[in-house]
Amino acid sequence: MTMTPLPAALAPAAPLVAWRLDAAVFAATWDSGIGAELFGGRWNPKGLEVVYASFDSSTTILESAVHKGFDALDTVPHVLTSLEIKDPSGIKVVMPADVPNPAWLHNGVASAGQQAWGAALLAATPFVVFPSVVSKCSWNIVFRPDLAAGKYALRDQYRLGLDTRLNPPRP
Repeated sequence: MTMTPLPAALAPAAPLVAWRLDAAVFAATWDSGIGAELFGGRWNPKGLEVVYASFDSSTTILESAVHKGFDALDTVPHVLTSLEIKDPSGIKVVMPADVPNPAWLHNGVASAGQQAWGAALLAATPFVVFPSVVSKCSWNIVFRPDLAAGKYALRDQYRLGLDTRLNPPRP
């Protein structure tokens, strides 16, 4: 099992690792971007293959839970994937003040303008880092698999064992 890398001050040679969570049936296609292509996402319209990941496994679990719910994460097999970004020089970091509409960083349905803005960034650079909407102190990294090909590598995949206290019995 791959652990979340230590902060750079504790492990200066630590690789840049990102995490994503998929239903186990989709584990082999973790970097295809097909889900975002079919349904669209916060930073991409339908029709654009994009892969969403987070810089820590906890945030990727929360990002999945907000869409699927803890019941699905508890009862449907899921796979946690870690990937390594080989060259971080191709990363565009979007700070909260960079976003044209601050409402984009709050929960709710993404607007067409938001998706178009994100798609333009994703066309210009291999990786874009956005603030997480679900976990306000965390970051997501988003990439188009066609533009980022060869710039990342699979590190590890393993079945998610979700703490059962996150889906307690209902009274």
